[in-house]
Amino acid sequence: MDKVFLLDAYALIYRAYYAFIKNPRINSKGQNTSAVMGFCNTLQEVIGKEKPTHLAVAFDPHGPTFRSEAFPEYKAQREATPEDIHASVPIIKDILQAMNIPILQADGFEADDVIGTIATALRSLASSIEVFMLTPDKDYGQLVGDNVFIYRPRFGGGYETMDAKAVCEKYGIERTEQVIDLLALMGDSADNFPGCPGVGEKTAVKLIDQFGTIENMLAHTDQIKGKLREKVEAAVDDIKMSKFLATIRTDVPISFNLDDMKLQQPNMEELTRIFNELEFKSLLGKFVSRSEERGARSENKTSAKQSTGPAQLDLFSEYVPQQAKEVSTPLSPWGEDRGEATPSTLSSLLSSPHDYRLIETEAEATNLCSQLLAAEAVSMDTETTSTNPIDAELVGLSFAIKAHEAWYVAIPADREEAQRMVDIFRPLYENGQILKIGQNIKYDLEVLLNYGIHLAAPLWDTMIAHYLIQPELRHNMDYMAETLLNYKTIHIDELIGPKGKNQRDMRDLPPKDIRDYACEDADITLQLKNVLEPMLKDKDVEQLFYEIEMPLVPVLADMETTGVCLDTASLKETSDIFTRRMKELEQRIYELAGEEFNIASPKQVGDILFGKMKIVDKPKKTKTGQFVTSEEVLQQLKGKSEIISDILDHRGLKKLLGTYVDALPKLINPHTGHIHTSFNQTVTATGRLSSSDPNLQNIPVRGEDGKEIRKAFIPEPGCLFFSADYSQIELRVMAHLSEDENMIRAFQDGYDIHAATAANIYKKAVDEVSRDERTKAKRANFGIIYGITVFGLAERLEISRDEAKQLIDGYFEAFPKVYDYMEQSKEMAREKGYAETFFHRRRYLPDINSRNATIRNFAERNAINAPIQGSAADIIKVAMIRIHRRFREEGIRSKMILQVHDELNFSVLPEEKGRVEAIVLEEMQRAYQLRVPLVADCGWGSNWLEAH
Repeated sequence: MDKVFLLDAYALIYRAYYAFIKNPRINSKGQNTSAVMGFCNTLQEVIGKEKPTHLAVAFDPHGPTFRSEAFPEYKAQREATPEDIHASVPIIKDILQAMNIPILQADGFEADDVIGTIATALRSLASSIEVFMLTPDKDYGQLVGDNVFIYRPRFGGGYETMDAKAVCEKYGIERTEQVIDLLALMGDSADNFPGCPGVGEKTAVKLIDQFGTIENMLAHTDQIKGKLREKVEAAVDDIKMSKFLATIRTDVPISFNLDDMKLQQPNMEELTRIFNELEFKSLLGKFVSRSEERGARSENKTSAKQSTGPAQLDLFSEYVPQQAKEVSTPLSPWGEDRGEATPSTLSSLLSSPHDYRLIETEAEATNLCSQLLAAEAVSMDTETTSTNPIDAELVGLSFAIKAHEAWYVAIPADREEAQRMVDIFRPLYENGQILKIGQNIKYDLEVLLNYGIHLAAPLWDTMIAHYLIQPELRHNMDYMAETLLNYKTIHIDELIGPKGKNQRDMRDLPPKDIRDYACEDADITLQLKNVLEPMLKDKDVEQLFYEIEMPLVPVLADMETTGVCLDTASLKETSDIFTRRMKELEQRIYELAGEEFNIASPKQVGDILFGKMKIVDKPKKTKTGQFVTSEEVLQQLKGKSEIISDILDHRGLKKLLGTYVDALPKLINPHTGHIHTSFNQTVTATGRLSSSDPNLQNIPVRGEDGKEIRKAFIPEPGCLFFSADYSQIELRVMAHLSEDENMIRAFQDGYDIHAATAANIYKKAVDEVSRDERTKAKRANFGIIYGITVFGLAERLEISRDEAKQLIDGYFEAFPKVYDYMEQSKEMAREKGYAETFFHRRRYLPDINSRNATIRNFAERNAINAPIQGSAADIIKVAMIRIHRRFREEGIRSKMILQVHDELNFSVLPEEKGRVEAIVLEEMQRAYQLRVPLVADCGWGSNWLEAH
């Protein structure tokens, strides 16, 4: 049976674009590729999973349609199409043409009319054809019938296939064509047609059930009771127009040929060119098979006489049509003997002259070190047995001092022999005059510490440099090599295989097999440094790189290798208490529900709360019809029933147990007895450090249950836990940037800023401010920094929108220059295309001038917040560097062990207590000169909870 897929292009493009709205995909050219990537992912997924025999994509026309001409208000309320979507459509069409997929479009008709016409025609053409309409649009339900289905993206991932029965059950109707009548009565806010005012889905279903059609209902309005009759009779023209607008046409004058829709081999050269231009490396890999076996399998499926070549589209390998075109196989960077087909216009090791040498003896290593010591700068890398530097053993060292030349030093497996070989390079590593260049050099620094080597500054990290230049992009070496050097590197999985239980250890490979890979790493890192260095100056981030980010690297390495102690006995006790409380909550929830159910299942919780108990009349539902039971929704309903509070408490305890209480002890390193997190400098766009493996920056700070976890973080045996954190640093930065006299005065006079804010808003003395007024002012203080709306503040404070508006208006009346600063920030970002911190850290905002208000507003909030949050992040980094330097210079043995946003934590020897406190507070409070005092609070204790 033929399987025809018809895709509604714009519906899928919009869906893809907004799926990435908070984390858009931007390539090295500054091009937003979210819509193209999302659309291609959908295409790849559908073709690979469903294996259609035929496929075509329908687009809306460029000009007006018959609907907008008949009803000018049709879709008139919609925001302007985002510029990035406009720019993406021609690219998507080029990709479709390269894939030999037909593009369907008809002047005056929308994509759903084109799809409706073709689906109807195919249904009548033959019973051996199944048609699947790929769209999230509910309007298509009217077209579903024999052999015609909706293939609909699910909320949260995956797809559902809806036949006539599913459509009728979803909308409570008898026939799919009644979807038109349903829409005609309900109206459609998205398409802006009116329907019957005051008639919702439930009422519309009742009317359709009673009358069958709109026409029959309008002919018998005397049978409708009460006010509903008045509503219907007053809206006759609107209802008729709505039905006209809701009806998908099936008579569009468009010619099509089913054979033209047959899935074919694409134009691989053109597709590769487009994907390389877009920098869709991994996506190209999904579209292109990298295995001769798949090509052979597809050959067998087509015909022994057909030759389809060794490399086929991965998506098509199961069902390449009989008349598939022959595909050429571009040369692999590994060479033909590797059997790896990699269509690419990039250069590679194979096509680039190079001199990579293997060093295996101590005599050769000694000669190499002498040569390297004569250089001003050395690019270096390490090959190891693990990605975890604490456990990693060296397999090899690589060095480069000139492009296209490098050395790989093999390190023996025997620890004593390994140490002797590494020690040969100690004079190089610990030389304070030679610049050491690396990609993620912090990792190499920590690995070398395992061998007693202290990598001396100056250091130069290509990953960090690229992050400062283009913070929104990826910063791995493979990506940078492709985008900055037009070069395709050897990938690690080519040596040791893909991730998984069968992946080999680098130690398993002979040195000669590692040589090219390792030498290339050092060589490419050097080449990247030469490209990135002038770019730092062009972007005005040299000071940030040389004075903050690079000096911070050894600080973070020291913190990571030191690690944090855990009181496992305390966590075990907490686990027992939490587990017992969860069981008590479960029993109470079951009693209130009148039955047992899976509390961890959102569906079952929804069925109990809204299906059985009917806690609210109109509960929220997902697009698939499931009740929404998110924490946000349940928090709003807490007052409705005791069971909701119990479910929220149960969820909270379960999360704490799974994420922290039971999980943290398993992460203790068996060799050190500590937890070792990784502090990441190149992840957040704001400049804040992040923490991973495990993430210790999300340890709960509020609530008694969360505090129990902090109690388990303890200092080294015999030491004290010391915690210091900035007091309201982001508000102080706001005061400095805005130069608002009232805010500055409040900080200079040492007032509680939230009470002072409330006093200004409510026009009263500080000592007369109530607790409730202070709370509201606090929420306004922090909310306004993050661009909170009237609606958002009303929800957060559980107050009316009128009161929220009065609060925000009062805030800006009290602090008028804060408002001026916010407007100026947006205007400067519109002019420059970015916002920046005190230290010129940039946050690029390509959507700041978008005509689409939703997208523009998101960029405007970042324009306001990025200088504040980013400056605060830079300030604490400066403090960390200075504290670390003071500890070293003054012989302090106590250790800085954790950074959590505005807070620093230490394990302190009792005899150093006074000195440590003085150093930490001094350096934190003088890290940057603001117009208001920079204040740090501190505390001591036997654990993190007591100290903070």
